[in-house]
Amino acid sequence: MSFYNYIFGPKLYMEYKGVPEPQRKIYEPGAVEKFGEQILSTLSVVWSVSYYTSPLIFTFLYRRGYFVSDSIPTLAKFTTSVGLIVILSLLMRGVGRRQSKAYTNMVNALAQAKGNKSSEPLRRFDIDFSAWPIDFDVKALAGDLKKPTNTVSRREEKLSIATLPCELIAYLAINTFGLSMIYPGSVKLLQKFMRPMLIAGRAKLIEDDNGIRYKVKTIDSNEIDTLFIDNRNDNVGNGKTLVICSEGNAGFYEVGIMSTPIALKYSVLGWNHPGFAGSTGSPHPEQDKNAIDAVVRFAINQLGFAVEDIILYGWSIGGFSTLWAASIYPEVKGVILDATFDDVLYLAQPRMPASLGGIVRVAIRKHCNLNNAELAMNYNGPLLLIRRTEDEIIAEDNRIDTNRGNYLTMSVLKYRYPNLFTAAQLSTTKGLLSKPLESFNYTVAEEKLCMSRLITYASDEGKSFPMLIGADYSEEMRNQMALFLLRKHLRDYNSTHCTQLPGEFFNIPWDIPIEHGFVFT
Repeated sequence: MSFYNYIFGPKLYMEYKGVPEPQRKIYEPGAVEKFGEQILSTLSVVWSVSYYTSPLIFTFLYRRGYFVSDSIPTLAKFTTSVGLIVILSLLMRGVGRRQSKAYTNMVNALAQAKGNKSSEPLRRFDIDFSAWPIDFDVKALAGDLKKPTNTVSRREEKLSIATLPCELIAYLAINTFGLSMIYPGSVKLLQKFMRPMLIAGRAKLIEDDNGIRYKVKTIDSNEIDTLFIDNRNDNVGNGKTLVICSEGNAGFYEVGIMSTPIALKYSVLGWNHPGFAGSTGSPHPEQDKNAIDAVVRFAINQLGFAVEDIILYGWSIGGFSTLWAASIYPEVKGVILDATFDDVLYLAQPRMPASLGGIVRVAIRKHCNLNNAELAMNYNGPLLLIRRTEDEIIAEDNRIDTNRGNYLTMSVLKYRYPNLFTAAQLSTTKGLLSKPLESFNYTVAEEKLCMSRLITYASDEGKSFPMLIGADYSEEMRNQMALFLLRKHLRDYNSTHCTQLPGEFFNIPWDIPIEHGFVFT
C-alpha cells in the first residue's frame, strides 16, 4: 500500500464490533500521528481565520512595507518555514498511521471498496465520509428522471433600481449568515462540537439495529449521507413499509427522529441535509429538494421499495423536504409532519428587528421560500399532523394559540374541504386550536355519520382534492364535519419541540376507507 494513502487518507473514527472484532474500538492515534495531526489542525484554524481576515492582514502588511522588493526574502523565509512544518507534520501523520494495524486495515478496505465500486468492505469502519465511495448516483437514472410539476410559487417581481439595494442586501444576508440561522446544523463549529455524539449515535444504529450506511449522489452532484435499517424480514412488525425521515434544522439522523419508527419495527431510511455532517453542499431549498428526491429514488431503485409502501416523516423544518417529496411522489402511503410550521417567513420576522422586515421578506421569498402551507396543496394523499402543545420554537412564549402548526392545519383543511371549512368553521377551528384537542371530541354515532357522508361522496364523485362535499349542508352539519376532520388530521402531543416522539403517536395517516373511486389530481 502506497505511503501516500497513509498521509492523505481519511480520518478513522471507529471500528465497529462484529467479525473479526467482537467489541467496538474507538480509534486512538499513536503519539507520532497525534502530534502531526495537532500541528495540521492548528495551521488549518490559522488559515481559516487568515482567509476571512485577509483584507485586514494585507492592509497591515502593506502599511508595514512588506510588499516592497526588500521584504521579499523575509516573506520567502516565512513561507518556506511554514511549508517545511506542513511537510514534516504530514510525514509524521503518515508514519504514525502506517504503524497502526487498525488504520492499515481501513486503508486496505478502502482500496478494495474503490476497486469494487462498493462500500461493502468499508462498513465495519467509521471514517471521514468524503472518502466513502458512491453507492447510488441519481444521474444513472437520467433516462427515467421525473420532472417535478408542482412547485412552491416564487412570487417573481420585476426588479427596479429602487428595490435593487434591498434585493442585494437580502441576497448577501441569506448567503452569509441568513442560511446558517435558518439551518444552524450546517455550521461547522456546531458539527465539530457534536461529532462525538454523532459517531456514537451512528455506531448504535449500525451495531444494535443493523443499519447500513450509503452515499447517495444527487442530480446537482451533492453527496448525501444516508443510513438504512432493513426490517423486511421481520414478519411480526411493520418492516414491509419504509419510513423516510427528514430531520429538523439542527437535526442529524444519528441522533434524530429515526428511533421512533425503528422501535415500531418499520424499515427506516435516514439522511442528512446538504451541508450537515457527512452530506456535502449547503441547505439551500433547491439543493434540499434534490437531496430528498435522490433519497426517494434510492429507496425505490436500489433498496427495492414500491412508492406505495413508503411513509414520508418530517420533523420541524424537515416538513418542507417531506412535503416536496410528497408533491412529486403523490402515491406514497402517507405523510407524517411533526412540529411543522406553515411558512418560515412568519417565524423569521419576529426574530429580526421590525425595521428589517422588508429585507427579511425579500430574503425569504426570493431565496429561502419554505412555504409548507402552499406546498401541502400539491399533495392529496393521507396526511397526519402532530402538534407539540408546549412548543417553544414555532410558537410565541409556548402559547398553543400561536403555534404555527395551527395555521398549517387550517390551510390544509380549507384547501381539501372548502365547503366544510367556510369562514365560520375556520373561526371555530381557530378557537378550538387555542386549546389542547383532548378538550373536544365526538361520539361514536357522530363518527359513523361523518364517515358515512365522506364515503358516500367519495364513492360517487371520486376521492380527489379539493373535495366539494358540503355545499348543501347546514351550519350544524358543517361544524360536525369540521370537528371530525380536524381530529382525523391532527394529534396533540403534550411536549416541547425537541422531545423524541413516542411510538403511540406514530400512526399511518387516516384516509377515507373506500375501495374504488380513488383518484389523485
